[in-house]
Amino acid sequence: MRKARVVRFDLWLDPAFDERLAREKGVTLEVCAVAGAAERAWSALAAAHVYQISAARDELPHTWQAGEALLKRCPQLLCVSSGGAGYDTVDVAACTKFGVAVVNQAGANAVSVAEHALACMLALSRRIVECDRRLRRERGFTREDLMGREISGKVLGIVGIGHVGTRVAALARAFGMQVLAVDPYLTEEEIARRGAKATNFADLLERADIVSLHCPLDDSTRGMMGARAFQSMKPRSIFVSTARGGIHDEAALAQAIGSGHIAGAGLDVWTKEPPPLDHPLLGLDTVLCTYHTAGVTHEARRNIAAMSAEQIVGLLQGARPPRLINPEVWPAYAVRFEKILGIRMPRSPQNAE
Repeated sequence: MRKARVVRFDLWLDPAFDERLAREKGVTLEVCAVAGAAERAWSALAAAHVYQISAARDELPHTWQAGEALLKRCPQLLCVSSGGAGYDTVDVAACTKFGVAVVNQAGANAVSVAEHALACMLALSRRIVECDRRLRRERGFTREDLMGREISGKVLGIVGIGHVGTRVAALARAFGMQVLAVDPYLTEEEIARRGAKATNFADLLERADIVSLHCPLDDSTRGMMGARAFQSMKPRSIFVSTARGGIHDEAALAQAIGSGHIAGAGLDVWTKEPPPLDHPLLGLDTVLCTYHTAGVTHEARRNIAAMSAEQIVGLLQGARPPRLINPEVWPAYAVRFEKILGIRMPRSPQNAE
């Protein structure tokens, strides 16, 4: 095999990634400064076989996001590897067009994101955020003014029961919750195996005391939680999202909370990250706000870095990536892989093990 080149930018990444690639004699890694000379970065990318890309669209300048403009300048590129479960910085259709495989690290941060979602549910149900804020700024209120509710015995509605949603279901059941779930990609039997009772979206909104989003942002989910959906939710219910900004309508959510129909919300994701300081949702005491940090723990970041490196090493040795986003690219990818790295690949991903 010819020498394989991996490129990434100097946005924070756990050292496990660089350490793992350093042990591979046939792989070189180049780290480019995201705010450095563009000429150097373009030169590195033009010769790269794998581009390890940040999954955070508001941290990575648009120039370095994997769209058609970048792909045209990277004739050797075989794979774009997202540093997370999401891949908002990658145009998957464009990559497929250019014969470039796209992989992610689904499941690497599932425990962290699930714990964060449950923390939001507990904090909002017990009104911990409200109590903390009021205790810091005023006196004269009673403990009963901030009386919360237990989550035990309540109904949790999970939208999307993949890696994270499955873990959330397990945690919720441990707290004595009844778990409903909707996922268009899974059968009722599989949803049950993952710890929830299958239902439809309308029924979930109507019955759930807490609705938690764990679905991807795509054409089918963009704006899914709008004014009508929030109005369909159970009165005084709680909304939580650790999924992606854009799935819920922020203005509609602020209105639903302001009217008192929705009791509160836990939001880790925003249309623009971070949201502007004058964002209406930031001014509401019944909204717990975090900055896309649900998956940002020491454990999750190390898992993502290690998983990314292992997947890249395996891919460069000719194996099928276990988390391939665009399997339809495989025939073109296999031809390009053989031409560029000199390793013959099976023309079907099912045979590339």
